[in-house]
Parts: sequence; structure tokens; C-alpha cells
Amino acid sequence: MSLANFFEHNYRELIYQLIIIMVVFIFFSHNQEGTEQVSFHSLFAPYKFAFYTNYLVGSLVINYLLLPFLYYKKKPLLFTLLVIIVLVLIVLVDEFVLEQIYFSDTRGTYFPGVSFTIIETLPIILIFVLFKLAWDFNRKQRELNELKSLVQESEIKFLKSQINPHFLFNNLNNLYAKALKNSPKTPNIILELSSVLRFMLYDSKENYITLSREFEHLKNYTSLYILQIENRGDVCFDTDLESDQFVISPLLLVVFVENAFKHSTGSQSGNIRISINTKVTKDGLLTFICENNYSTRYKANQTASGIGLENIKKRLKLLYPNKHDLSIVNEEDIFRVVLELQLKPLEK
Repeated sequence: MSLANFFEHNYRELIYQLIIIMVVFIFFSHNQEGTEQVSFHSLFAPYKFAFYTNYLVGSLVINYLLLPFLYYKKKPLLFTLLVIIVLVLIVLVDEFVLEQIYFSDTRGTYFPGVSFTIIETLPIILIFVLFKLAWDFNRKQRELNELKSLVQESEIKFLKSQINPHFLFNNLNNLYAKALKNSPKTPNIILELSSVLRFMLYDSKENYITLSREFEHLKNYTSLYILQIENRGDVCFDTDLESDQFVISPLLLVVFVENAFKHSTGSQSGNIRISINTKVTKDGLLTFICENNYSTRYKANQTASGIGLENIKKRLKLLYPNKHDLSIVNEEDIFRVVLELQLKPLEK
């Protein structure tokens, strides 16, 4: 990595460390004055820079050599040993070099002991190390959050991609059957299918869309199935929007509708009853109820299985953690889905 690239990737940490170094130096220098009146000249006395640089160099060795190459690599014993050696070297430089240069006639004439010097030195070292640990922790947390977001985005895209072939497989078969019978409804079915596919190809690529767009797609999708059912049953589609100033992840609700039509029409030739009710309150609470009947001769567990429902359960957990409640009830000849979802407000 070039020097330019290093500064580009680490300039925030450099600024952070420079601020810490300056702030700690002011406190260190002020503390050295004791009860005497502090002046600008005394605050930045050369000997203070010398002693402070000794502590700073030791801290940098610990922070940028021992921490990344030993502590973070799970080598605690070697890390502890080398930290002790660094502290001893700091003490030796402090007492036998700097003290002799700046205080040869006073403090430099005696050695107060290793423990006394370490107690005096350790707080400065500890401050630098703790701030470095805090920075590294926050950086790792940001990286984990970014990785989590990338994984989540990839998984959501994969789950969405499963819906499109699933939808096409079911509806192209129905369209083919109508075409074989030369049904006059075939052009209308093609038109509705084109509208639905346009939504799935373009609008569904977005992370969130407006409620009006989602409900329009849901209505077109339902109309497509109504054209196929003809006079074999009754479909009720009802929407109550107190406010449309909210957004929703696309292709969430349509899975339940597809499941209802699939199992109601697949298990019986007539007496089809499907009810779709959607309500959104002013505070963005969506209540979606999708209910369909099916023949009791149809295997009950088939209505609650398949890629569609498993797909939607995963997407809800990823997109709306702790903000949704999904209830699936299968009793006698009725299959009912109730979804409560706290929507996100529309950003203006």
C-alpha cells in the first residue's frame, strides 16, 4: 500500500489520534506544574515534550505493533511479556536518560524505584491504549454492520429472484390452457400479465416502494386470476387506506395472494371463495388478511408449504425484525393468513 493510499484509508484515525495526543499532553503538562501558576511558556516547556514523547513512543509500539500482531491474533502471553518489556524500557529512558539531561542536579541524582516510576507513567500509557481499543472496536463494529447489510441485501435479492420464476410457472400454464381453448379472455389475461411482469421487472428492484404502487400491483395481480376463474367462484378485494404516506418492500403481500389462488383453484373446480382485505392506519400499521377455501380432499399440509410462504417468512425476518406479526391458520376448509406490519414512513 502506497503512502497516499494509507492516508486515504486511515486519515480519520490519524486525526483522532492527533486530537487525543494534544489533549492528553495538555493534561500531562498541567499536572507536572503541581500547585504553581501555569503559564503558556511553562506548559510547553521542552522537558515536558521530551518525557511525553517517551510515553507516546511506547504507546504507539503497543497500539500499532503489539495489539494488531499479538493481542488481536490471540497471543496473550507474548503480548503481556512484551508490554512489560516496553514499560521497563520507558522507565529506563525516563530515569537514566531524560532525568539526567534535564534534572541532573535534582531528580536525576537518585532513582525512586521501578514501581514508583511505573505508577507515574502507566496512566498516560493506559489512556492511549484504551482510546486505541475503543477506536478499533468501533471500526470492527462498523465493518460487521456493513458486512451484515451486504449479506442481508444479497439474501433479499436472492429471495426476490425466487418469486419471479415461481409466478411465471403457475400463470403461463394457466395462460396456455386458455389459449388451447381459444378463450376470448386470453387477450385480457395477456394484458394483465404484462402489467404484473412490468412491475416485477422494474419496480420490484427497489428496496421500498409506495403503498399505492404495491396495492396497484396487488389489484392487477388479483384481476389476472379473476379473469381465469370466470364464474367458478367469488373473489373479494378490499383496501382501506387511512394514509398512503408509507413505503413497503415490494412483492411481500402478493405471495399470500398467489398462495390463496393456487390452493383454492387447484383443489376444487367451483365454489371458490377468496377474500383479500388490507387496511393501513394513520400511524402506518398495516393489517393484511387473506382467506381462501379449499376442498377437504386436498392435503391440508400442501396449503401451508411451498417456496412462496417460506420465502416470505425469511424476508419478513430480514426486513421487519420485531416489527411484524404473521399468523397462519388452517382449519377445516379455510386457510387464513393475517399479517400485521409496522411500515416505514415515506421520506419526502
